[in-house]
Amino acid sequence: MTTPVTDDLIDQLVGLAPGSRTYAARHQREKVAAATQGSYNALFDPALPDLTLTERLLVALYASRLTPAPELAAHYRERLQQAQADAALIQVAEAGEPQDAQRLNQPRLAAILSFTRTLIEKPVEGDKAVLLALPAAGISTPAVVALSQLIAFLSYQVRLVAGLKAMKASEEAHA
Repeated sequence: MTTPVTDDLIDQLVGLAPGSRTYAARHQREKVAAATQGSYNALFDPALPDLTLTERLLVALYASRLTPAPELAAHYRERLQQAQADAALIQVAEAGEPQDAQRLNQPRLAAILSFTRTLIEKPVEGDKAVLLALPAAGISTPAVVALSQLIAFLSYQVRLVAGLKAMKASEEAHA
């Protein structure tokens, strides 16, 4: 038996509380909820090498904006502000385009955001040329792997939040 996660980000963002049907459905297989929180904790661990925490949070904000997932975007914006990230970089992730990072003399971030955009909006176009743009911007192979894992997790996280919000709304409409 897995111990329920007490600081579950998804529950907090969706507003799930014990006693609701949606909460019960989500926690029916507690190990899945725990694995989701564990993945979040691991992917945003400040000690994770190759991609800085700020880069990972900028990717998360940008991906949340593109999907769109306003609850997740607000969460990642707040984390960036807590991390005292450069306000201009937050603005690029929140409202700009990858080339705006280039204009801020951030070619590495521009390549990272461009890759993120491709995988979020047109994953079928995530071919070899798109992938090779990352090492060309000075991003190591382990960082490319970490970035790809992060984007995959963010896609899952966005869908999970959207699905749970729909379930919660249905539950509330039929209460």
